[in-house]
Amino acid sequence: MKNLTTNLRNLSIQAGILKHFVTMILTSKNQHFAILKYSNLLVLILFLFTKSYAQYTISGKVFDAESNKPLAGANIVLVNAVRGTQSNAQGIFTLKNVKKGTYTLKVSFVGYEKKIQVVDLQKDATFKFELSKSTFAADEVVVNATRANAKSAIAFTDVSKEDIQKQNLGQDIPQLLNFTPSLVSTSDAGAGVGYTGIRIRGTDATRINVTINGIPLNDAESQGTYWVNTPDLASSVSSIQVQRGVGTSTNGAGAFGASINISTNEFRKQAYAEINTAYGSFNTLKNTILVGSGLVNDKFTFDARLSKVTSDGYIDRASSDLKSFYLSGAYFGKKSFVRLNIFSGKEKTYQAWEGVSEATLPINRTFNLYTYPNQTDNYQQDHYQLLSSHTLSNAWTFNLNFHYTYGRGYYEQFKEQDKFSKYGLPNVILGTDTIKKTDLVRRKWLDNDFYGTTFSFDYQGIKKLKANIGGGLNQYDGRHYGEIIWAQYASTSKLGDRYYNGTAQKTDFNIYGKVFYQLTEKINAFADLQVRTVNYEIKGTDDNLLNIGQKVDYKFFNPKFGVSYQIASNASAYASYSVGNKEPNRSDFVDNVGATPKSEKLNDFEAGYKVQKGKAAFALNGYFMNYNNQLVLTGKLNDVGSPIRVNVPESYRLGLEVEAGVQLNKALKINANATLSENKIKNFTESIYNYDNETQVALPTLSKTDIAFSPNVIVGSQILFTPAKGLEFGLLSKYVGKQYMDNTSNENRKLNAYFTNDVRAIYTIKGKTLREVNFSFLVNNLFNTLYESNGYTYTYIYEGTSYTENFYYPQAGTNVMAGVSLKF
Repeated sequence: MKNLTTNLRNLSIQAGILKHFVTMILTSKNQHFAILKYSNLLVLILFLFTKSYAQYTISGKVFDAESNKPLAGANIVLVNAVRGTQSNAQGIFTLKNVKKGTYTLKVSFVGYEKKIQVVDLQKDATFKFELSKSTFAADEVVVNATRANAKSAIAFTDVSKEDIQKQNLGQDIPQLLNFTPSLVSTSDAGAGVGYTGIRIRGTDATRINVTINGIPLNDAESQGTYWVNTPDLASSVSSIQVQRGVGTSTNGAGAFGASINISTNEFRKQAYAEINTAYGSFNTLKNTILVGSGLVNDKFTFDARLSKVTSDGYIDRASSDLKSFYLSGAYFGKKSFVRLNIFSGKEKTYQAWEGVSEATLPINRTFNLYTYPNQTDNYQQDHYQLLSSHTLSNAWTFNLNFHYTYGRGYYEQFKEQDKFSKYGLPNVILGTDTIKKTDLVRRKWLDNDFYGTTFSFDYQGIKKLKANIGGGLNQYDGRHYGEIIWAQYASTSKLGDRYYNGTAQKTDFNIYGKVFYQLTEKINAFADLQVRTVNYEIKGTDDNLLNIGQKVDYKFFNPKFGVSYQIASNASAYASYSVGNKEPNRSDFVDNVGATPKSEKLNDFEAGYKVQKGKAAFALNGYFMNYNNQLVLTGKLNDVGSPIRVNVPESYRLGLEVEAGVQLNKALKINANATLSENKIKNFTESIYNYDNETQVALPTLSKTDIAFSPNVIVGSQILFTPAKGLEFGLLSKYVGKQYMDNTSNENRKLNAYFTNDVRAIYTIKGKTLREVNFSFLVNNLFNTLYESNGYTYTYIYEGTSYTENFYYPQAGTNVMAGVSLKF
């Protein structure tokens, strides 16, 4: 009777709290609260009313089987519940308040064989796990040095292969990561295939460091990542980690918004084959074949993938024709591991980077200015990776990798009535007539080589200390040139002549050291120090025929410090301070000839709290990112569709990230995340072009304006319902607040907020000969929301009057994809 009275009292209190929050959310006109009624209200209800009736505790200890030393930081996960923890300095772990029932307990540690234990929990249970080192787990070791862990004191999200494959019906990785915190994705063609983009915490792709198996993927000059060059990469991915903020030291471009660490390496002991087919709206078709040998002679594995993705695109003529392959062979010795990866992507996409004008948008959302039949982007990129890991002793592992990437391709464009002078050509004289302009077709070429090495020494010795020492040396050689392949009037040009020709060399070297030390049983501290040097030299002329010759050298010191505190077995807190420095990219130099852009510096402060109770999990992360000389988007584009940027002396991003998840029962699971932020430039001076006298005009300085493309609110949620074995339904929701397209906070130059909902259904049948059959059905944008996820703006003066032109990239309304996967 006493327990019943207590439960009723608690229920009454919870109901009162809920009533207060519901009233506040539904009646508030504040943008931050208004969005919560769409996604977080449901999670709030579940947290308030989900009472844990768990009775028991699962505890134990994790050891190294060979040395009998405890393993600190081992991951212990209840696979079929929202529960997990890590072992402490003594290798001890505890999971409290677990409801009786049958669970699968998985214990893992990087470089060791996983252990799986089925637990029929009817009382408190204690286990002892002895993990054996395994060369077969070396794939994880290769990327371990650049990945964050629970004691890194930074915000990160791990995305498993299973989660990726649920969405993998042809769309690019930005769309597959769309429901991770603080992330906004976009697509030029409007349907997620072709040229796609990503922003995290309001920062664009040039600020997001991307690696594949620890090898840099960002283009060395533009510093962006062009996912279209690696079609269907997701089908070869084993895991992805998204680190927000400066993150840990890694190889390649500096991270100012986030790091995306992709691993394609996966040890599969048994031979396999897979056939995946998906088809949907806009004639989107994806075909993928995967095969693997399994372990041969206890030493070798071979894996291969062949993919083709085509789509007409949502925007008129925004078609994509994408092909790729992936080959991998690995050798597993007693103390050494070597893997060779070769993968390539070839793309042909019809250009859609012009966007849709504000005047045209209400009339024709799919309008594409380009009508020339071959107004296309054509590019092929080949990647070669030689990865190795060597066990030097019980405490030391040495990883050494080599890589080479060869890229080549061109934009083909029709230009109407272009001046001969723009191409360095004389006018054409026909009788008494002087012809100064001609219709023509041109190609702008990029031909480049990127190669280098990355390495790390990983130390896991005494139980209180873990360390990594690593770095990389990378060289980029690029060739930029343009050709006229057809002209109505050829002037003196000949086929094969180059009207501009430029070269670039960039050498990027970094070395870092990371130390994690267990100060007490509950407190762990880390230090991460990186030195990075960049030498960049460009020569020749650009497409405007101006001499762009420049040579710059940068030396950066990027320290990071943090501390994590284990409050209880199911709760922890952390705080960190990190410094990031970043050099300008090629277009910052080329688009601003005569004005050398400055390097950027970021001071990143992060603090967070995580807790798990029963079948619920909650995480809170606050950040303050303070910039010096940040290069921000102006809202304008150059002549090949790339954003133009300008330094601003002082700016900042202040935000709060919330993640929550609850397993309500065996059939219903809910995950949600929200980011509330303020993104400001302290003082911004807009500069516009005056066509009357061909000068730049500086407008009055504005104070505390919003940084372009930085929404103050981002919310994502997933409601997953499993009514029967093998059957899952999902409702996936995303809200993105309004975004300004430049840095003036002008309401006439913005992207409106949008809220989309997708529905996903997956049915899995398991057998013997045919190991697994998956049927997938995805409805994107269920309620046909009309929205634009990207755009640009341009303000100028003509005949004494100021004009502003806005252009948008509309995203598709309701569209569907259906897929079948056969696994042998």
